[in-house]
Amino acid sequence: MIGKLIAFLFGSIVGSFLNVCIYRMPKKVSVVFPMSHCPKCKHNILWFDNIPLLSYIILRGKCRHCTARISVRYFLVELLTAVLFVLLYAGFGLQAKFFVYCVFACLLIIATFVDFEIQEIPDEISIGGTILALVLAFAAPATFDTISRFGALYRSFIGALAGAGLIYIIGLLGSFMFKKEAMGGGDVKLMAMIGAFLGLKLTIFTFFVAPFLGILPGIILKYRKGADTIPYGPYLSLAAIIAIFFGSRILYTLYGGIF
Repeated sequence: MIGKLIAFLFGSIVGSFLNVCIYRMPKKVSVVFPMSHCPKCKHNILWFDNIPLLSYIILRGKCRHCTARISVRYFLVELLTAVLFVLLYAGFGLQAKFFVYCVFACLLIIATFVDFEIQEIPDEISIGGTILALVLAFAAPATFDTISRFGALYRSFIGALAGAGLIYIIGLLGSFMFKKEAMGGGDVKLMAMIGAFLGLKLTIFTFFVAPFLGILPGIILKYRKGADTIPYGPYLSLAAIIAIFFGSRILYTLYGGIF
């Protein structure tokens, strides 16, 4: 219980930083300087107004100085990060997978909310995340259930190639069939990052699950707003999270030792 509480508190603190990244990265400004401030009145946010989750509730979602509304996204990101850290701790304990997947989850959260906001995924997240995943595979091979550093690096690299390749091919086919871009380059790079963290099998699982997650929101957006495209990164990210917790079990149930 203590471990889960610590994971929750740490996750909420990390989530607070992710909010900074989500807000600033699309604007191409530093995520470190200046310190957090209200976008409207520019007042710096002091520590007692920057306590994850609690400050939002105490301030009722408003700036202390100008009473401007604070997006509920800030609360949701902190809560989501905290909950994911708890689930990862419950699923993997204090093992290599817990720490690596926490990093992975943070990158997916940033990619998801930025993609929802501007329909673009920062290269710092996708490309940078792919490189980081390869480094972590070599540093913590247990993430790929092996003791071989080069074996883990190989699995990570093959996963990245498979992820990017699958999405790229689907994009080419979609462009040929519908005579317009069907898959953005950001999705290709995001899928490369996902593959680098998950390896080949779970990347294929993610690839096939994501369309089922995105089809209903796509229909709703088409009906309500006439949108021809939707940000696909969030559904790839959600499918990747599902793959972490259930992918291996589902694949074994369906295919046994074949897959």
